Amino acid sequence: MEGNIAELGKFIGAGLAGIGSGAAAIGVGHVAGNFLAGALRNPSAAASQTATLFIGMAFAEALGIFSFLVALLLMFAV
Repeated sequence: MEGNIAELGKFIGAGLAGIGSGAAAIGVGHVAGNFLAGALRNPSAAASQTATLFIGMAFAEALGIFSFLVALLLMFAV
């Protein structure tokens, strides 16, 4: 009985950590949407801000990768 509860806890924790992947997708959408809104307001400044766009997307996506790693560790680590 005790092993089943530990197994259940692992999968619940992995599922909760997997929520971070969806949150990262929302974050990337916000970064891209705000860049697009700013680029439409001031098209001449958009070219100088593309590096900032990619850095923001990379940070947001890195959090999703970290949460995916935590989910895998919770599921398969002993």
